Amino acid sequence: MTGAGLAKALMPVPDPHPDVFNREWPLRVGDIDSAGRLKFDAACRHIQDIGQDHLRELGFEEVHPAWIVRRTMVDLIRPIEFQDFLRLRRWCSGTSNRWCEMRVRIDGRKGGLMESEAFWINVNRDTQAPSRISDDFLEGLRRTTDVDRLRWKAYLKAGSRQDATEIRPYPVRVSDIDMFDHMNNAVYWSVIEDHLHRHPELVAAPLRVTIEHDAPVALTDQLEIVSHVYPPGSTEMFGPELTDRTVTTLTYAVGDDVKAVAALFAL
Repeated sequence: MTGAGLAKALMPVPDPHPDVFNREWPLRVGDIDSAGRLKFDAACRHIQDIGQDHLRELGFEEVHPAWIVRRTMVDLIRPIEFQDFLRLRRWCSGTSNRWCEMRVRIDGRKGGLMESEAFWINVNRDTQAPSRISDDFLEGLRRTTDVDRLRWKAYLKAGSRQDATEIRPYPVRVSDIDMFDHMNNAVYWSVIEDHLHRHPELVAAPLRVTIEHDAPVALTDQLEIVSHVYPPGSTEMFGPELTDRTVTTLTYAVGDDVKAVAALFAL
């Protein structure tokens, strides 16, 4: 698939390349669903883990310890299944002075594949405001990309309660909260897994899932998931490339406040 916005083509891995960070580890029992598939929430924990490992390897874990994800796009191309071994490769696909896009490709030795791209904002840990990335760190990131004026543009809009297909409560647990006192990024993807459990036909073909974060979810929030299903011919708001397919959106809402929006569609 080629296009822009929600239908964008992800940058291919520039391999072999000395600045593509590479790690391998086994797929574990806690990462899989009842059918043995690597879950989206587990994959996003791996994406966070290799990000921290990459930062440490580059020597900037103390300089830039705090990052907040604004958007994550994950493509399930072929399921990665239990007792497989994961190879994760991470590299930069775009930069600006305060944020960057980072690609992670997850390969299973048996042919499974998940692709991802995340828009990460460097923040000051005390103020949680966007903070300038050091010049020497940027220099390293730009070895795998020529995009140096990356701008934020939202791809998704929240669905309303009035025409929702379904509205479901989603309780926030103490274990969901991270060091920012927010629901951790990977937990948002457990909502995706909950939806896929009830709609298993969505994982029968390659699937793209995108989550954009608008505001943090706190422990005391009464989170609800507002679902919409847009059939082919009614999806022009997602871009011309997607008018021929069904798009499902999940709006993470606390009362009238939108916290995040997800979109799912077949590739």
